[in-house]
Amino acid sequence: MENVKPYRVLLYYMYVPIENPEEFAAEHLEFCKSLELKGRILVAAEGINGTVSGTREQTEQYMKTMNEDPRFAEMVFKIDDSDTHAFKKMHVRPRKELVTLRLEDDVNPNELTGKYLSPQEFFEQMQEEDTVVIDARNDYEFDIGHFRGAIRPDITSFRELPDWIRDNKESFEGKKILTYCTGGIRCEKFSGWLKKEGFEDVSQLHGGIVTYGKDPEVKGKLWDGQCYVFDERISVPVNQVEHVIVGKDFFTGEPCERYVNCANPECNDQILCSEENEHKYLRSCSHECRVHPRNRYVVEHNLTEEEVEEKLKQLAELV
Repeated sequence: MENVKPYRVLLYYMYVPIENPEEFAAEHLEFCKSLELKGRILVAAEGINGTVSGTREQTEQYMKTMNEDPRFAEMVFKIDDSDTHAFKKMHVRPRKELVTLRLEDDVNPNELTGKYLSPQEFFEQMQEEDTVVIDARNDYEFDIGHFRGAIRPDITSFRELPDWIRDNKESFEGKKILTYCTGGIRCEKFSGWLKKEGFEDVSQLHGGIVTYGKDPEVKGKLWDGQCYVFDERISVPVNQVEHVIVGKDFFTGEPCERYVNCANPECNDQILCSEENEHKYLRSCSHECRVHPRNRYVVEHNLTEEEVEEKLKQLAELV
């Protein structure tokens, strides 16, 4: 008998008008706490975007209550089984935008968005001529996993994507454009923006990578690596047929799928790094970060000045 995991993680969004997002957020936080859920939910005048974790009963009650609200009756929940909570706390925050694009002329996905493709359609379209696949996520999300042959935008935040597209416009003109992101919400706006910019043939992966990985026909094929997620899990598998590691250790370039945050609290960059190299390089992405007075690795391991000097000396000898 299959082992049923006790917890579930829900990922969902819906573009729908919400009056007084601040008031809604405060009430929704109380509701989530009453169910003992944990997670992160954003509320804006344009809709809701959330990911929460809880027991099977708690998440079932949450979905039931949300779908009973006429505004969210059609909302689709992507469900992942989990051994534990995927979050430490529960946050519900009002925002100006569900995804931060900061466009001068905003896009309403209910009025303008790219064509929705099912996982099977996306799988087939990816392999056709004159098709470019653009990853709508950030560089560190791409680096741990992506669709084979997808284009990696050189961006660290979603709002940088429009400028990057404009700077590289000639690469996409006259092509069939496919976009994808984790759960679909970023592509709703990004694909609409692409159409506004004059790109004619624009499609998006409906339901995102998460839905693609669970599709019984496609089974995550043509996806390499893992899918980055914004919770305690950090990444989840997608391809059910084969697993190709595409992430590279920050220090050695060896295959790696283990993300850590740089120990310098003022840097905090995410780097792919083996456990061995975490200890060798004091979990720091540069010499400046290693010698930072508040280096968290040094604090966590109670290293003396002499021990830090010894580690730095060993690194200097390696160069």
